Amino acid sequence: MTKWTPRHEAPAPLEGNVVATIIGGTIVWFVLFLVQLPFYGWYADHGHLWWLWTCLTGSGLGLLGIWYVRARDAAIRRSSESDAG
Repeated sequence: MTKWTPRHEAPAPLEGNVVATIIGGTIVWFVLFLVQLPFYGWYADHGHLWWLWTCLTGSGLGLLGIWYVRARDAAIRRSSESDAG
C-alpha cells in the first residue's frame, strides 16, 4: 500500500464563483428537460422516460444547491467580517 501513497501534500482547494457554477448547471438541467418534453411519448414507448425525470430532478436539486451555496457564502462573509472587526 505504501507504493501508492502520495509523497506530496494535496493542493489547496480551488475557490471559484460557486453560485454561478450551480446556477449554470441548474439552467442546463432545466433546458435539457424542456428540450426533451416534446418527445414524452417516444420516451414512454421506448422505456426511456427516466431521462426526462432525471433532468427535472437535476433542476430541482440545483435549486436546493443554489439556496445552499448562497447561504454558505453569506456565512463565510459574516465570519470573515467578524474576524476582521
